[in-house]
Order: sequence, then structure tokens, then C-alpha cells
Amino acid sequence: MERTVIILKPDAVKRRLSGEIIGRIERKGFKISHMKMVKLERNKVEEHYSHCKGKSFFNDMVDYMCSGEVVAMIVEGEDVITMMRTMIGKTLVTEAAPGTIRGDFGFNSYENLIHGSDAVESAEAEVARFFPEVK
Repeated sequence: MERTVIILKPDAVKRRLSGEIIGRIERKGFKISHMKMVKLERNKVEEHYSHCKGKSFFNDMVDYMCSGEVVAMIVEGEDVITMMRTMIGKTLVTEAAPGTIRGDFGFNSYENLIHGSDAVESAEAEVARFFPEVK
């Protein structure tokens, strides 16, 4: 059984899309084993996006992720990482296909609604980062 971290970003929460997105995840047949609404700490966001440090958009991205509450989830299922990334759609909403979360609800490529782990290794690191209480 594979697991991934899904984060509904501040724009998804502010636009009240959390229920719709969670419903899509559950209707696909995946299990949400842990879920919480939190305001992320700056140091955790900086660590999460450390691969972007030094890029011109880094501080704006960190500020955005700290600007409001997010819904963080651990989602479990067979091939959940690949399947969730397909459901999420491409990062640039202008390239996200209709039927994907970003394709259906996104209108700004900077505030792009949702994060999903991109590999088993990053998923496990993100579980440790955002859900330290989970083993």
C-alpha cells in the first residue's frame, strides 16, 4: 500500500473547494488516513520548497503557503502517487487538462490549489515533515 501527502493550498481553502477535492479523492477509491487543517509554519514551508531556494519566486511562494490555512492529508492506495498526480493535473493551470483538479478549478498558475508528493521518497519525507505524529 502506497501513501502520499496531499496539501490543499490556501487558495483551495479560501475558495471553499476542499470538500469537492476531498470528494474526488474518496470517489476514486483512495483512503484518507490522516487529515488536518493547519496554518503552516514558515520553517516547514521553507524546508518543503528547499529545492527552489535561490529562485526569484521562492519568498513569494513561501509567503503564499503561509498566508492562510491548508488542508494536509495522507492518502493511501495502490499507485496513489501516480494516480493522484494525474488527478491533480499539470502545475501550470493553462496546461492542465479538463477533468483534472487544476484543469477544472485553477485560474492562476501561481496559486494552483493543490500539492501532491512526486515519489515514494518525497512522500515519506513529507509525512515526517507535516505529520510527525504518524509512524
